[in-house]
Amino acid sequence: MDDSLYAGSAAFYASGRMAYPSHLADVLRDELHLDGTGSLLDVGCGPGSLTLLLAPLVAHAVGVDPDADMLAEAAAEAARRGVGDVVWHRSRAEDLSPDLGTFRVVTFAQSFHWMDRELVARRVRALLEPEGAWVHVSATTDRGVPGDDDAPPWELVDELVARYLGPVRRAGQGFLPEGTPGGEDDIMRAAGYPGPRTIEVARGERLRRSTDDVVASVFSLSSSAPHLFGDRLPSFEADLRRLLVEASPSGRFTERARDIRVAIWSP
Repeated sequence: MDDSLYAGSAAFYASGRMAYPSHLADVLRDELHLDGTGSLLDVGCGPGSLTLLLAPLVAHAVGVDPDADMLAEAAAEAARRGVGDVVWHRSRAEDLSPDLGTFRVVTFAQSFHWMDRELVARRVRALLEPEGAWVHVSATTDRGVPGDDDAPPWELVDELVARYLGPVRRAGQGFLPEGTPGGEDDIMRAAGYPGPRTIEVARGERLRRSTDDVVASVFSLSSSAPHLFGDRLPSFEADLRRLLVEASPSGRFTERARDIRVAIWSP
């Protein structure tokens, strides 16, 4: 995993990304029979968005991420919410160690595709309890369902990013001409995980978003993380804000949240 993927993005997550809904925790509690015991490991936890949602369902939680700023944001949010029994560990997923302990649940939320997936799948098996579960949460939280008239002008935003960073999607120190990789199910089965069983968590609620929220959303992405713009960052932000004001002089947008797909693998 490239440690620079989200360099400079951590401070933008809280307002830039749509929060996971509370009923996602209810679904996982019921599906995995979580009763306040056992431990949770959230790999690629970022600022703890999923870790802190699920922490009350277990006795102990560990969030792992290579980005120190993300972990600092996670620790600050945990303190703000009064969530105490969470440990934040700076590490690449590829370096996961048995020293972390064993876990009833290991979660990956929009993170597995950034990793050496074959290696990480093997390493996680050694950390799962015999009846444990790997949970992959697939969700789009930076923008909502397309097509609403009062949504941010995402196509124009993407065009602006491309004018500054080029037409090929950026990601950390590299490029993703074909997007993020697929084939996750084949990798998991090859590593000895039967399944998956899948759950669709319906959303569809309309969320208000300000100009500042949309700007934060752009900077929360690996493809438009602040470090990619270098000394052109102020110019890009000024152009972005100008574009958003032209789209909505009031500075207000709304978006419908997208549904969430959960895949559960139990070795």
